[in-house]
Amino acid sequence: MALLEWREEYSTGIEDVDYEHRELIDLINGLYTRLAKKGGGITVLEFLGEIYARISAHFALEEKIMRERKYDQYEDHKEDHERLLDEIRDIVDDYEDQALFDEQAFAESLSRWFCDHFRTKDARFHKCLK
Repeated sequence: MALLEWREEYSTGIEDVDYEHRELIDLINGLYTRLAKKGGGITVLEFLGEIYARISAHFALEEKIMRERKYDQYEDHKEDHERLLDEIRDIVDDYEDQALFDEQAFAESLSRWFCDHFRTKDARFHKCLK
């Protein structure tokens, strides 16, 4: 079972960007499959850490391009990135404190964030790149 499913509402309308975002969702789902599988060789903390690292790397690249292009909405876009990373860190902290990981809440948080961010912030940014 997948943690996240690609939804058309995530679409920015820019083929390359949508492909990259689908790849990010596929990565999350692949890690989740390993986590759910007995003997999958990944712990909850490794799962969350890898997601955090991959999303951070994606954001760093986007932000570098925004700075280079002097994107007028850079600060707002970056704040949205930081908001998601803060949410993931909070989930890690909760897990470390209580050894609880609510998969459903995590999936809903990512799904809500992806939907809002992809449709608005990323769509605007990538249209400006064209």
